[in-house]
Amino acid sequence: MTIRLLVSLVAFLPLLVNAQVKGFTIKGNISGLPNGTEVALYMEDVNSEPIAKASSNNGSFELKGTVADPYIYVLTYGDKSKRLPIFLDNSIIKVSGDASSFPRATIEGGETQKDFSVFNTQFSPLFERLQVVANQINQQTPDPEGKLRAEYQNLINSIQTQTDAFISERRSSYVAPFAAMVANQLQPEISVTQRRYDMLAAEVKKTYFGTMLNKAIEDASVGAIGSVALDFIQNDPEGKPVSLSSFRGKYVLIDFWASWCRPCRQENPNVVNAYNRFKSKNFTVLGVSLDREKAAWLKAISDDKLTWTHVSDLKFWSNEVAQKYKVQSIPQNFLVGPDGKILAANLRGEQLISQLESLLK
Repeated sequence: MTIRLLVSLVAFLPLLVNAQVKGFTIKGNISGLPNGTEVALYMEDVNSEPIAKASSNNGSFELKGTVADPYIYVLTYGDKSKRLPIFLDNSIIKVSGDASSFPRATIEGGETQKDFSVFNTQFSPLFERLQVVANQINQQTPDPEGKLRAEYQNLINSIQTQTDAFISERRSSYVAPFAAMVANQLQPEISVTQRRYDMLAAEVKKTYFGTMLNKAIEDASVGAIGSVALDFIQNDPEGKPVSLSSFRGKYVLIDFWASWCRPCRQENPNVVNAYNRFKSKNFTVLGVSLDREKAAWLKAISDDKLTWTHVSDLKFWSNEVAQKYKVQSIPQNFLVGPDGKILAANLRGEQLISQLESLLK
């Protein structure tokens, strides 16, 4: 599927206040660091001012301060081009290494940072490989036997399984809700994310990432199976407004796609097949495009023979319907019943045919 780059989970709003008594100390020993070099600690993309800074002396430095909530901060020096993420709590941290390989410096101390190091060691290779495979799929790399898609799904399954184990072993760790947030970007069932949230210790739920995880659960309730599909109105290619509610009484597949999305275009023949087979049995498709250019949108509709109703506001990922349905990757779809309730989601190929056969006998 075409996937937006994984969200940087350190690029959110300021922390929630969770007062703690002790402060933090970061003791550094970086060989090759020139005397007088400014070393600073930042809350990345949230506050442009460092929360602590110091000057190096013979490669050594010491930063002190207090954080309200354990969070991922970035340690930098000089022109800030070399950055070292630290999941910082109010404890003593030791950083050692060489200036030429600063992002790979050794970090010792801090229970939260220890768990973060375990997380990085365990999950970074999986996510790196997942990104490689996703890029190959997005670039339409030949995959006649479906090996790439199988590997992609296996990687997701492995990440989800290991996330459960990671959280189960660290219910009181401040890294646990962060891990759940990362896994949640791969769109597990809402019940899975809810179960992970329920596993967390009460004090962890109150932290920044715990609060963000709870919000993600609330957002995921949009489009949940069994819920009423949110109504919307958007214009078709002729500028005529079309509402989802105008299809009430029919089975309708809300299909999020775009002309530039190669996996969407690969999936289109399956949707065409389903439409042609079941359009006489009270079934239709409502395409919602995340295109930016009308000409490209219309050409794709014509080239792929998508003869159902289409709408778009030509706002790319900011498409208002996609935003409403919390769409983060395409192709994505929701099968809505005649009563307006969502019956299934993300049906592909034979899954879509099988689902429709069971409903439209």
